[in-house]
Amino acid sequence: MKRCLMIGIALAAFCGASTLAYARPPTVVNSPGYDRRLQESRSALSGTSTAPPNAPVIKPKPGKKKRTN
Repeated sequence: MKRCLMIGIALAAFCGASTLAYARPPTVVNSPGYDRRLQESRSALSGTSTAPPNAPVIKPKPGKKKRTN
């Protein structure tokens, strides 16, 4: 009985300790400087267009002519 009680207390302590661990390394948390540079680069990219200004007009290919018998 005493052994079962000790296992239960140890299990409860382990579960309690594992739920309190919210610490994250500094590489996981975004820094304000990184966020600012990221926003600047995104705003610079949004001003440019992806298509060239003088894109060639693509003409549809003519269909095959039916042969008469």
